[in-house]
Amino acid sequence: MKRSTEITTLFLDIGGVLLTNGWDHHARKRAATNFKLELAEMEDRHHLTFDTYEEGKPTLEEYLGRVVFYQKRPFTRAQFRRFMFAQSTPYPEMIELVAQLKVRHGLKIAVVSNEGRELNAYRIRKFRLDRLVDSFISSCFVHLRKPDADIFRLALDIAQAPARQVVYIENTPMFVQIAEELGIRSILHTDYKSTCAKLASFGLQNEARVIHETS
Repeated sequence: MKRSTEITTLFLDIGGVLLTNGWDHHARKRAATNFKLELAEMEDRHHLTFDTYEEGKPTLEEYLGRVVFYQKRPFTRAQFRRFMFAQSTPYPEMIELVAQLKVRHGLKIAVVSNEGRELNAYRIRKFRLDRLVDSFISSCFVHLRKPDADIFRLALDIAQAPARQVVYIENTPMFVQIAEELGIRSILHTDYKSTCAKLASFGLQNEARVIHETS
């Protein structure tokens, strides 16, 4: 049980861990099909401005004006926003896992994610993430985004946790590598079962796993 007491804090990504990605290539491809947009042109414009949107600089309306509504369209901004937000769906097993770990081990939970402000706010509200998460170190709030290591340093300061007491769950290999270089033990999330096993190796067993093993 010694390892269990060493971990005080869980860092989490949102997209790909707790929820689907909010606005990734697959979502944009669906949008291009649904609204009959030229995907290649949309992707070029997206990549020119999305990093700054995730850093909290342009608003969603400004982003859409640059990427979609730079010319007259037969649909409204409201219709496009609704479609955009509707691409977010939860991973209930992962949300429940984090909730169980928080209670069972008394963990602080911090999100470290790259998300634009309006998408981030919608996803937090829609899926009630604020009931689970103690602090949101979202790129749109702190004006830093992964892979900048400073966002992890800031998260450690906000959580008031030394790196050795943190476990980070992330689905992007580069971001796992950067966190580990700072001394944060990290899990490359690919599926629920393997993440549970890796958490258990750090002494963080969830209730369902303990019940199964003792029955």
